Amino acid sequence: MPGIRDSSSMDRPIERRRRPLAFWLLAAGAGALALFLALQPLARRWAAADRGVELERLRLGTVTRGELIHDVAAQGRVVAASRPTLFSPAPGIVAVRVEEGRQVAAGDLLAVVSSPELENRLQQERATLEAFRSEAGRLELAARQQNLANEQRVALGEVELRSAERDVARAERLAAEGLMNQIDLERAKDSLAIRSLELVQARQRVEIEREMLELQARDARARADRQRLVVADVERQVAELEIRAPFSGLVSTLSVEDADAVVRGQPLIGVVDLSDLEIEVAIPESYADDVAPGIPARVRVDGGEVAGRLIRVAPEVRNSQVAGRIAFDGGPPRGLRQNQRVSARLLLDEKRDVLKVPRGPFLESGGGRRVYVVADGLARRREIVTGAVSVTEVEILEGLAEGEQIVLSDLSAFEGAETLLVRD
Repeated sequence: MPGIRDSSSMDRPIERRRRPLAFWLLAAGAGALALFLALQPLARRWAAADRGVELERLRLGTVTRGELIHDVAAQGRVVAASRPTLFSPAPGIVAVRVEEGRQVAAGDLLAVVSSPELENRLQQERATLEAFRSEAGRLELAARQQNLANEQRVALGEVELRSAERDVARAERLAAEGLMNQIDLERAKDSLAIRSLELVQARQRVEIEREMLELQARDARARADRQRLVVADVERQVAELEIRAPFSGLVSTLSVEDADAVVRGQPLIGVVDLSDLEIEVAIPESYADDVAPGIPARVRVDGGEVAGRLIRVAPEVRNSQVAGRIAFDGGPPRGLRQNQRVSARLLLDEKRDVLKVPRGPFLESGGGRRVYVVADGLARRREIVTGAVSVTEVEILEGLAEGEQIVLSDLSAFEGAETLLVRD
């Protein structure tokens, strides 16, 4: 079998060719030119910037146009609109009938104060009332008896007057016939005049005594009526010894223990109406002139907002804050608890079609008069004029245009530099 030849007969040496030096110089020049062109904008930015800042350290925002709600943020807590404290109406010993935290209905018995002094006074006043009633009844009977006697006296006077009239008529007939002298006739006429005068006086006496007796009876009835009012007032005080719930709610506090001795006016039990909850908010003093009862409010509850309205504003400032009270529109939402902390917004004004930017630390650090506008890798300082400020947005009146991007971060770290290089 013939042997296999190697490939030496097919290999042919090739001479390696070197590129000229001019080629390499030309390539190096082209690369340097490209690098120069690429770095020229960066170099210009470096030259124009007073200092540099990392982009990741900045919070940026865009100028937009739209609706802006001028609102005020306020922290508050849930309070009951009706939360009275029930007091002891009299000194005595209290018997507590409920526990703290218990649900009660309107009229439920909460506690009873035992006051022997007040109960004894009630018995005394009732006895005095019965005495006045008896006196009034006695005077009325006496008045009827006296009126009856007076009427009998008048009737007797009328009979005597008629008899005297007959005597005069008879005497006149006899004197006309010459059977009676003139003296007896005059005596009969005098008797008639006396009987007539007595009858007139008797009738007048009847009217006077009737009025006098009526005044005495009326005075007695008035004393009885006055005493009846005293008894009713003491009965009311005795009834108030039973402390009852003024409305359906929750027993919030117990200020006494069972069988404690209490004095008049001592706090006993606190009750809250959980169906009528409100928000007590603390409003910053700087907004005291802007807020007034009736402005809309939004209360943040369980991740959502519930509509309400500011119903009261305190007339004084305390600790640089003004206290206010917010009531819910349509009643409080379910799940709220007494003293629960919530946040709220008071909607002072609503503006449409305004330039605005997100609110950030730049507003306070720049005094609302300057911002840094970011463009082409540089942040340039610019003077602006701001308007209404809400919790989340700031109105721009002058200095910015829609679509521009500004630095929302704290500007104090830039130390007033005119231009900043923003490094990626």
